[in-house]
Amino acid sequence: MIDMWDDEKIHAFQKTLLKWYDEAGRSTLPWRADHSPYRVWVSEIMLQQTQVSTVIPYFNRFMQAFPTVDDLAKAPEADLLKAWEGLGYYSRVRNMQKAAQQIVNDFDGAWPNTMQTLEALKGVGPYTAAAIASIAFNEPVAAIDGNAFRVFARLFEIDADIAQPATRKLFFELGNQIIDQERPGDFNQAIMDLGSSYMSAKNSDPAHSPVREFDASYQNGTTDLYPVKSKAKKAKPVHYAAMVIKNDDTYLWEKRPEIGLLANFWTVPLFNIDDFVNDRDVNWSETEIQNALEKQLFEQYGVKVDLTKRNLAPITHIYTHQKWFVSVFEGTVVQDQVPKQGEWKTMTDLNRDPQPKIQEKIWKKLS
Repeated sequence: MIDMWDDEKIHAFQKTLLKWYDEAGRSTLPWRADHSPYRVWVSEIMLQQTQVSTVIPYFNRFMQAFPTVDDLAKAPEADLLKAWEGLGYYSRVRNMQKAAQQIVNDFDGAWPNTMQTLEALKGVGPYTAAAIASIAFNEPVAAIDGNAFRVFARLFEIDADIAQPATRKLFFELGNQIIDQERPGDFNQAIMDLGSSYMSAKNSDPAHSPVREFDASYQNGTTDLYPVKSKAKKAKPVHYAAMVIKNDDTYLWEKRPEIGLLANFWTVPLFNIDDFVNDRDVNWSETEIQNALEKQLFEQYGVKVDLTKRNLAPITHIYTHQKWFVSVFEGTVVQDQVPKQGEWKTMTDLNRDPQPKIQEKIWKKLS
């Protein structure tokens, strides 16, 4: 049961929040200098799962490379992946291009201007649609992301589990009741800024928050209890071997399949050890694993290699449902051979190809 504010308190909250936002909000962020739907959209997609400080240089480079939605729609995928390299969750940029093509082809280049119509775009969910609609088109709809969940849960001491899909509707309806009708975009951005500062997940400072007089959890000393979120399932461990194979001054380099993790990116050969080594930790010695990998390389790539396992701790990399442990193996081909799969490339050449974060970690581990 939410103890909802009356109209007078809602108005007072709006006034206090927006006054603080005008005085202390992050107005220097590059996407806030221009509230065009394209810039708002690109920034919101980039900010999913990524910190603001990391996004800023990516955003500036992306806008320089693809200044309009038409440029994005027509761009070669390799250029997009290269521009996104290091941000992770690459389905985001692929969906962005599909959405850009929808705008160009289905909407004659004109942006949908309501939350409902924006959700028809590929990869645009309720939060992103509400953010674009409110910031770019001034529609009074609440943008409910992690920051908004945290801020509203603490303001009203809401104990609904935010991991449950039905809870979003509860917070959306609440946000729509208290959003400022005249400045919905600024209101949503103020909530974002509040949730990443005074009301952050860690090291919050509710005692100095500009809205502390409205914060029920602060008044009752229950800040750390909100928001309520059930634990997600642990990521499944998967063991990989990265094959760094040299042929003079070139490396064996391949483009990943069009579907699955790391789709269309370039990497050294990556073998899922769990696929062909049973009970690896119990029955297989390091030598047996190495021999199996050499055999796999010959059968799949047609290259004969003497491998050496680098005496390094496995590289860890976490995806949504998997946690990769990647051991690095190095080797030099016994004789110059044309691979059945992949190709030989110099370091200069391969640096031009889009590489996923795990490949960056492999190079860094070897440096």
